[in-house]
Amino acid sequence: MLVNVHSAAIYEIDAYPVNIEVNIDKGIGYHLVGLPDKAVMESSYRISAALENSGLKMPHKKIIINMAPADLRKEGSAYDLPIALGILAASGQIDGERLQDFWILGELSLNGDLRPVRGALPVALKAKEEGYRGVILPAANRNEAAIVDGIEVYGLENIRQVIDLLEGNEHFEPFRLDMEKLFFDELDRFEHDFADVKGQESVKRALEIAAAGGHNVLMVGPPGSGKTMLAKRIPGILPPMTLDEALETTKIHSVAGTLRAERGIVTQRPFRAPHHTISDVALVGGGSYPQPGEISLAHNGVLFLDELPEFKRSVLEVLRQPLEDRQVTISRAKFTVTYPAGFMLIASMNPSPSGYFNDPHSPMRSSPAEMQRYLSKISGPLLDRIDLQIEVQPVPFDKLSDDRRGESSKVIRQRVIAARKVQTERYRDYPGIHYNAQLSSKLIRKFCAVDQTSLQLLKNAMDRLNLSARAYDRILKVARTIADLAGEENIRPEHIAEAIQYRSLDRKGWFE
Repeated sequence: MLVNVHSAAIYEIDAYPVNIEVNIDKGIGYHLVGLPDKAVMESSYRISAALENSGLKMPHKKIIINMAPADLRKEGSAYDLPIALGILAASGQIDGERLQDFWILGELSLNGDLRPVRGALPVALKAKEEGYRGVILPAANRNEAAIVDGIEVYGLENIRQVIDLLEGNEHFEPFRLDMEKLFFDELDRFEHDFADVKGQESVKRALEIAAAGGHNVLMVGPPGSGKTMLAKRIPGILPPMTLDEALETTKIHSVAGTLRAERGIVTQRPFRAPHHTISDVALVGGGSYPQPGEISLAHNGVLFLDELPEFKRSVLEVLRQPLEDRQVTISRAKFTVTYPAGFMLIASMNPSPSGYFNDPHSPMRSSPAEMQRYLSKISGPLLDRIDLQIEVQPVPFDKLSDDRRGESSKVIRQRVIAARKVQTERYRDYPGIHYNAQLSSKLIRKFCAVDQTSLQLLKNAMDRLNLSARAYDRILKVARTIADLAGEENIRPEHIAEAIQYRSLDRKGWFE
């Protein structure tokens, strides 16, 4: 007897239909075809034990299972449940008529319980798009699948409950999720608040400008000056995610298996801080079975690289294309995948290997050769993609001991949101351009025009401070953001003057 069961495969961050055909005939043997990986091949052992321990039987006949399309690689343990149900229906142990209404996925434990799987959200989205009634999956995945409106989601505990649902032995209500409450309740909850930061007013101002324009930032300062503390608070001043951004971010985390089961949707902008020992594959994604890397997990959020020169140069260089294109394409002999990578880069570093460069009170010194070796890991092309370079100084005692709270993240965020709205309106006719940091050289000439006074100020700064030529466009983009925060339509000399001070590390000699 031949039975079809509908499931799905994940490619990049989307789901694709997989039709599992199960045929049981005279003879003996278990044959699984359709380009399965090792985890799928091992499913026969899990399925056999799960059926026996659930009071069901594994047929002692010739079982042929085809996973179509045969040229699409099938990975992971999510096919345990659909294969098991196909075997039960083909052997006549259950009625397979209602199987055609659902997409089914789930890993089986040996006692028949359902374990969570990756990619439930893209599967639910695709099942709705294909016109199916609903999805059946493990209870731990029901929150993320229930984000999709207009499709029935059944999150069940074990294979027995699935059989009761399909045969009508027990009534199960589709799982519902109050998306509006879940999404909006979390928007203004911050684990870290700028109100707790003592001093550092100039740095907080620079980070507000960065958030308003989507600019990348490099903070340079001695150990203990607060670089990491400040970086952790940046997601709280970025504009709240839209529902489309939340869904796209949740899909990435669902495919990567990093989604918290109790939440179901990512409502706050991600903050990813990989260790400096990370490999280039772990950063950009890929592997034998492609998975999103840290830069994709930071999509629509912040990627924080602490101690930037400690990262391998090869790792840092792979950031160049994603920073420019907001996506990363990984090409291998057998596959090519593209993952979103629209993140805001925040990097920090010590000014020297000892950490106390230019500090007259420190007994630790670094030789010119050590300084050169330390800074040479940061290439010019990578530095070229960082708009703001900020020197972070230690906070004096009188500031640390001050009990007064600073300006809260919520207040700063309101100014950032207002500036972003101006930019969204300004660039509405330019697809893919949403904020100032994305401006090309051509658009800079159009939207960052300056008067003669500002132009002379910029010329004097480049001559006197020995700024490199690449600083020119960066200063104009940052000045455009400062003008937007001030509610000014045109860039004024004071905006240029403030933008210039955020290129202090671009002077000749620092990174050469």
